[in-house]
Amino acid sequence: MSNDSFQARILHWYRLNGRDLPWRHTRDPYAIWLSEVILQQTRIDQGRDYWQRFVHRWPRVGDLAAASEDEVLLMWQGLGYYSRARNLLAAARQVVAMGGFPADFKGLKALKGVGDYTAAAIASIAFGRPVATVDGNVYRVLSRHYGIDTPIDTTAGRKTFAALAQSLLPVDQAAAFNQAMMDFGATCCTPRSPRCSQCPLEDTCEALHSHRVDQLPAKLKSARVTTRYFQYVYLRCDGCTAIHRREAGDIWQGLYEPVLYESATATAAGELRGMPHLDIAPGVGPVELCHAVKHQLTHRTIYADFYLLATGSRPALPPGYFWIEERDRDRYAMPRLVERLLEALP
Repeated sequence: MSNDSFQARILHWYRLNGRDLPWRHTRDPYAIWLSEVILQQTRIDQGRDYWQRFVHRWPRVGDLAAASEDEVLLMWQGLGYYSRARNLLAAARQVVAMGGFPADFKGLKALKGVGDYTAAAIASIAFGRPVATVDGNVYRVLSRHYGIDTPIDTTAGRKTFAALAQSLLPVDQAAAFNQAMMDFGATCCTPRSPRCSQCPLEDTCEALHSHRVDQLPAKLKSARVTTRYFQYVYLRCDGCTAIHRREAGDIWQGLYEPVLYESATATAAGELRGMPHLDIAPGVGPVELCHAVKHQLTHRTIYADFYLLATGSRPALPPGYFWIEERDRDRYAMPRLVERLLEALP
């Protein structure tokens, strides 16, 4: 199949099947950048709501740049991968310092948290630059259609697919083609159960004809997943509770959580092991509310126990913790795991 034919079929499919998304009704680089960052690890249906909240709260990049990290993390709460939120704020401040968004791929890539894909998306959609986007959807479509089994997580694979995507890009319709490839991979050429019978490329798809649809794209490495065991203690004293802010160097940087102890191994139900001393009155003990709640992250599996410790007087806290009114908990951005555990509180 010629490049022109591939382009024509994909663009025709997009005109009929492209998703109607709010950020596709603007060329504002702020709105487009915001959508791309939010959607990096987020489903469209969830990401749309967050995008709308962000643009309502901070309509311009200067408004976002003036926000505090706590405000941005709180708005981001529930999306996960919180480094995206911190990078979002840092990049907004970069843009303000520059006097506006860079209009080219290289300048956009210099923004905090903006990689090749995001820079290409903004450059092509907001500024009409002929730069191809290559994400998981594009890898999948190209590897299947052209029968390419070079692993996509290798340098050779990334170069191969980037060059192929760029060679297919119609320079006068870069924005439409990039968005068409994203939508086509997301809704037709899906990772599982692709809609091959409805595919405009069915007659020329190498993977389909060689029965390799479920084998492509190929990957070389599998990420190592580690397991961690958390024990949270929710202190309750006269309408107050204790939290701390997680530091850099670990998951959930900048988010807040109740008193946490981490064990090297799983604990038995109702058992707290290796916990630093809490200065509480005799006879007062924690009540287990949840045991071994599983929370899956990309490279970590966390099992969490959750305890309630109600006391008549405030115990001394571990370093870094402080007291807040329970009614003010919603002012502090917390990991989704903690949100789930808090739902068990009486």
